Amino acid sequence: MDLRSLRLAAMVCGGALLLPMGATFAAAQEASSGDKVDLGALTEIKNEAFNRSQVMENLFFISEVYGPRVNNSRNHRAAAEWAMKQLKEWGLTNVHLEKWGPFGDGWQIKKYYGALESPAYASLIGFPLAWTPGTNGPVTAEAVLAPLHSQEDFAKYKGKLKGKIVLIFDPRELALHTEAEAHRLTDEEVAARTKTPDPSQTGFFPRRPGAATPRPGEYTPATLSTAAPTGRVLRNQVNAFLKEEGVAVALTPGYNGDGGTVFASYGGSQDPKDPVGPPMAAITPEQYNRICRLIEHGMTPKLTFDIETEYQKDDQMGFNVIGEIPGTSKADEVVMVGGHFDSWQGGTGATDNGTGSAVAMEAVRILAALHKPMARTVRVALWGGEEQGLYGSLAYVQRHFAPRDTMKKTPEYDKLDVYLNDDSGSGKFRAVSALGNAQLAAIFESWIAPIKDLGIDSAVGLTAGPQREPGGTDSTSFSWIGLNGVGFMQDPLEYGTRTHHSNMDLYDRVQKGDVMQGAMIEAWFAYNAATRAEMLPRIETPGPVEKK
Repeated sequence: MDLRSLRLAAMVCGGALLLPMGATFAAAQEASSGDKVDLGALTEIKNEAFNRSQVMENLFFISEVYGPRVNNSRNHRAAAEWAMKQLKEWGLTNVHLEKWGPFGDGWQIKKYYGALESPAYASLIGFPLAWTPGTNGPVTAEAVLAPLHSQEDFAKYKGKLKGKIVLIFDPRELALHTEAEAHRLTDEEVAARTKTPDPSQTGFFPRRPGAATPRPGEYTPATLSTAAPTGRVLRNQVNAFLKEEGVAVALTPGYNGDGGTVFASYGGSQDPKDPVGPPMAAITPEQYNRICRLIEHGMTPKLTFDIETEYQKDDQMGFNVIGEIPGTSKADEVVMVGGHFDSWQGGTGATDNGTGSAVAMEAVRILAALHKPMARTVRVALWGGEEQGLYGSLAYVQRHFAPRDTMKKTPEYDKLDVYLNDDSGSGKFRAVSALGNAQLAAIFESWIAPIKDLGIDSAVGLTAGPQREPGGTDSTSFSWIGLNGVGFMQDPLEYGTRTHHSNMDLYDRVQKGDVMQGAMIEAWFAYNAATRAEMLPRIETPGPVEKK
């Protein structure tokens, strides 16, 4: 079948390349300008990934034993020591902690108890907010509703909050759940994301007309939980006010979730120079709303909290976990896989991002177990400080490859082939980002062709523009300076509805078959990149960023 016929067949079949009987896999590869892949190696990778998988065992230690892993906490450091031990046992070399920073204080939960004491007892589902202090034993006090919308509200409550347990936000309006919280992408949804949208509306720099913009200085559970600098400013303002007023405990309903699921993260700051507020906790919104209604009906409910937290101040430096499988003929050229290793404190960091870290570790374990020579070095990186703003990956990329403000490249810049990232929860890999690069897309499609039965369908993002700033996840730290920072599109499952930054981010929400599939695919992609004749094509290198 000639190229024209292949393209016609793909168009007729909605973009899927279906070959008639007698057409060969090699012909499809040649027509797509992709790679000729090693099917023998693929069989070995599948066998190791599916018959001797250790991905859930990795996740058990990352999540169940050492979770949660708030950056720089003792749990985070213990998890890193365990990960390095495993990498060494699998035969990786140059295994080490690479420090960056300073980051600031570590912090973790030691104890949490919350209860409504009167007018009737109820245990309060929740957890302390990160970088907030404990109560120094049980504290029982009256609850006060004092919603803070902006700094203008400080004067309204000044002198009225001393010794009180203060509900600092309005009650949340909750809606009936009429759809399943978990979702797998249909084939049609995956195919839709491969289509080029209307270029007059998106182009290389897409805008979202009518997108809501938070009002400057507005206090909400979401704005206080953001890693953006505005969030830090708002947190500092609120903490300074509440501390000055002598608040016993401050409460929030979280920024998302209900039915026992609480989404929350920040309460204070890792920077020891920032103001430290009172003890703070997030509780499920139904219970938060109940307390609000009691107050609004003229009652004075009493609450008890017993919270113990621990600050780790002995080492202010952040770190990344690094390990390598050395290459052979092109050992100075590097293929990277990874995910962020830190988490928030509500659950155990299983889906965000224990899964991504477990998958990256399993991918290099698979490759090491095969003992097949690879021309390029394969390097795994488990990033720190992602939740606070991609700190670990940004520090690594700008130290090793190029600082973004000058784009003065190091010798390593031209030796980094690709970085493969996993950070979208537990879901199955369904597509891979092509970074707006048609050549890269064709190569990825050829790697995908023999594994479509696993559920991964295609390359997406063929019309994506250059990365203007890092954000969202660690792959953007690479693409921000013109390197191939590649992520996988995954089934969303319950990531946004139940587990992301919540108390339900737990081992049991992870789908075993999905992470086994992801690890196998990540190993396959890394193997192809490490063994192909040439490095993968890149998008155009951006120019320096003007300093503001």
